[in-house]
Amino acid sequence: MKETMQYWWVNQKQTYRQEIGEGYMWSPKRKKDGRKHFSYEYIKHVQPGDVVFSYAKAAIIAVGVVSTNCYSFPKPAEFGKVGTNWSYEGWKVDVRYRKLEKGLRTMDHIEYLRSFLPRTKSPIRHVDGGGNQSYLFLIDKQLAIALASLIDGHTVALVSGDYISDYSDSAGSIDTNIIAWENRIENEIRDSSDLTETSKETLIKARRGQGKFRELLLVREPRCRITGVDKPQHLIASHIKPWRSATNDERLDPENGFMLTPTIDHLFDRGFIGFGNDGSVILADVANRAAMKKMGVVGGSAPRKIGAITDNQKMYLDWHRESILLS
Repeated sequence: MKETMQYWWVNQKQTYRQEIGEGYMWSPKRKKDGRKHFSYEYIKHVQPGDVVFSYAKAAIIAVGVVSTNCYSFPKPAEFGKVGTNWSYEGWKVDVRYRKLEKGLRTMDHIEYLRSFLPRTKSPIRHVDGGGNQSYLFLIDKQLAIALASLIDGHTVALVSGDYISDYSDSAGSIDTNIIAWENRIENEIRDSSDLTETSKETLIKARRGQGKFRELLLVREPRCRITGVDKPQHLIASHIKPWRSATNDERLDPENGFMLTPTIDHLFDRGFIGFGNDGSVILADVANRAAMKKMGVVGGSAPRKIGAITDNQKMYLDWHRESILLS
């Protein structure tokens, strides 16, 4: 059983068919006016093994187990015209759902559930059990067990930790989705009539940290900022603002990058670590501290600051902290 299991309530409303059918949760990163919202911030804290109650049409209609950490991903095409005001890139979490044979109408059980509801940020109203606005809510174990007891024994076992769900393929799932996203962009570049063949090839090589981008970056960043490794054959030309999210100019800008060892590149690209504009190393809230120490990110001889940051790098790091870092 996952020692730090968390419990979530997701209001899927118009997108429940897509999200449950394809197995995920997706939210914008900010409200329409650009402000942060607790619901969109919550999704960054979801972790593999967490339990999710899916609510739509005034009832809990599915229960799922999270299989990945949160990652930045475009709004699903299957949403169609739903959420036309949402930003193109949002937060995605893969979830293995089990549809319930009969949905649980919370309004029918509010007398029982009321004492378990939080005073603030409750997923349903204390008065009548109807759903509250917002996408994602964090609920405690007591409420999760109360809900499970009204659903079925399988859900009780899952919430109680008596049933172990396999969520071991999380890394592969994210890799597959991101590769598919980048492949689409690469095909758009190849099909573009506005770019020369040389420009196309240069941009495509930059996706893999090769070519002109790597050559220019090595001049500015001859070693990994965390480990100090300075052998080019052991370093990856890593974009700060990822290739998949960047403009063509940003994809080739050496200020938009660090030379990193493969492990550090993975942690940085997936949002487990970030860097402050003062060169400080930032650990995401979901990053396992013991693992970070073993990988040399913190503790021992690893630096707690990575050195001077240029003004242009600061601009890209601002974006990374807002759009990739899971904190």
